[in-house]
Amino acid sequence: MKLNVIDWIAMVLVIVGGLNWGLVGLANFDLVATLFGASSVLSRVVYILVGLSAIYVAVVSMKMEKK
Repeated sequence: MKLNVIDWIAMVLVIVGGLNWGLVGLANFDLVATLFGASSVLSRVVYILVGLSAIYVAVVSMKMEKK
């Protein structure tokens, strides 16, 4: 299956989110908050996009499983 641009963006954002949570769990270090400011609008946008990307990847994965 060939990935389109939205698939790639979603995949990158899910990886960023996973790495960020890994850093939070291992070192109590929030990379997104460090880069964009804790509780800043930009940080919130990144967190929202990561969450939406996770939902997108989950839905696409379920559709692929049914094929």
